[in-house]
Amino acid sequence: MTSRLPGFHRESITARRQALACLVDLAANDLALLDGGGLAIASADQMVENAVGLFGLPLGLGVNLQVNGRDVLIPMVTEEASVIAGLSNGARLARSGGGISAEADPPLMLGQIQVMDAPDGAAALAALGQHRGEIMAAADRPHPTIVSLGGGARRLDARLATSPVGEMLILGLQMDVRDAMGANAVNTSMEAIAPLVESLTGGRVVVRVLSNLADARLARASCRVPLDALAFDEWPGEAVAQRIVEGGAFALVDVHRAATHNKGIMNGIDAVALATGNDWRAIEAGAHAYAARSGVYLPLSTWQIEHGALAGRLELPLAVGIVGGATHRHPVAALSLRIIGASSATALAEVMAAVGLAQNLAALRVLATEGIQQGHMRLHSRHAQSAAPC
Repeated sequence: MTSRLPGFHRESITARRQALACLVDLAANDLALLDGGGLAIASADQMVENAVGLFGLPLGLGVNLQVNGRDVLIPMVTEEASVIAGLSNGARLARSGGGISAEADPPLMLGQIQVMDAPDGAAALAALGQHRGEIMAAADRPHPTIVSLGGGARRLDARLATSPVGEMLILGLQMDVRDAMGANAVNTSMEAIAPLVESLTGGRVVVRVLSNLADARLARASCRVPLDALAFDEWPGEAVAQRIVEGGAFALVDVHRAATHNKGIMNGIDAVALATGNDWRAIEAGAHAYAARSGVYLPLSTWQIEHGALAGRLELPLAVGIVGGATHRHPVAALSLRIIGASSATALAEVMAAVGLAQNLAALRVLATEGIQQGHMRLHSRHAQSAAPC
């Protein structure tokens, strides 16, 4: 299977679907799901409160991406014309240097419990430490399937904090959620252990919920692009690479630029999250919190010239799943996961990190050279012409 599909954007939708079906072995009924979004109104009514209809967005296919030596086709849901084109272009550039290397941490998520009015904070901390095993067993109890697959509670921490409403005790429980995003599993465990925490501390539990800053669940991607692969029109590769490095440095020293720099990364990651039924809002929250973890909001990626090549690196939290939630309920989300071929949540996170890096490469290349509007307007013009009446 190859993701290198030159001229794919010039093919008809029918031809693109036929190519997709051949590449990833899809049946006619799979392709039929793509006609109307695949979601029935009855299913929508089960997914959200007060459902009254469906809202359609385009699903496109990002091409040219190679992750850890494997060619991957990328389903992307977005309303912006340049996102899929940018990913495909950035992936093509990265491919010239051997593709993108990616890795992801084990699927560890953090749940938190806030305790107020503990009569003795130090004694409460000691009691939690002494009963750590009991608390972790109680957290595992609602999830026999996750535990049987090797997941479950991993680590328990607690600390005291001074707040505007008085001293509070904050308990953090880390859980391995296997191939799920993990929000429901963690929230269920936090609520399950809350009565035990109250009895051990003598305090009053207020908030018990997961954290979307999944900083123990990071994904990383890197690539090396030969300088000559960056050349185009009158722009020599060395000059393009230098300008990309300079553009990346802009985001290091200016928070306003850093916000837009990271937004460009998330353009691709969000589009894949939507296509696969993952929680793009949680991913966004975690990514931006991670970007500000030092107290200064910084870019999630860095670029520099190393040994005759442009080297890019990206790191961010990516809490995604291939089971549960909309990935299970939405037929096109399930189809998108099949197209990507991710066998685990960590594998999906690796692909999404690679998408973010390729997206960033394409954005910086155009920003630092011809300017973003020229490419934007060219794409908008092409789509407007294709939609014009005969």
